[in-house]
Amino acid sequence: MEQVRCFIAIGLTDEIKAGLEQLQAQLKPGGQTSIKWVDPYSIHLTLKFLGSVDGDKISPITAAMAEAVQGVTPFHLKVEGLGAFPNLKRVQVVWVGVGGEVDKLVHLQQRLESSLAQLGFTPEKRRFTPHLTLARVRDRASSGERAGLGELITGTKFEAVYSFLVEAVSLMKSQLSREGAIYSRISAAALK
Repeated sequence: MEQVRCFIAIGLTDEIKAGLEQLQAQLKPGGQTSIKWVDPYSIHLTLKFLGSVDGDKISPITAAMAEAVQGVTPFHLKVEGLGAFPNLKRVQVVWVGVGGEVDKLVHLQQRLESSLAQLGFTPEKRRFTPHLTLARVRDRASSGERAGLGELITGTKFEAVYSFLVEAVSLMKSQLSREGAIYSRISAAALK
């Protein structure tokens, strides 16, 4: 059985992706090789990473998504704020925050976790922190490089606020390549 590496996510508008591309350009220090920047046109809001699953599980996963969105109406989110995990002194991930109707987003994500648990997917133990990943710092980065990136983040103004309507969740396929992951939609479940 073919294995498919996949995750469930909410897509972004092209306007937001273009704005994230501009933000990345402000943050990219010259010659920094220990930072892996995410292709801005691949950025999405991940709700659940599933990992490699058997191809015959795609249909039940899609059904679980449809079950999870039952009774969830479309809602608005905002892309705002800039930060880093775990903190600005030891940057590992550079992110943009998500605001707006986050309570509805968290409710949807919990419903997905519950539906997928019935298929054997282990619920995430960490609290769901909605964010959009702009970059990941490679393991070889020095503590000075990490702290320097943290200072750059602190000094960067990201005042644009983009809002968008969440109308569906998508099951996405992730194919790893030398240039980075290539994403394609497998299925979707619409909010009504």
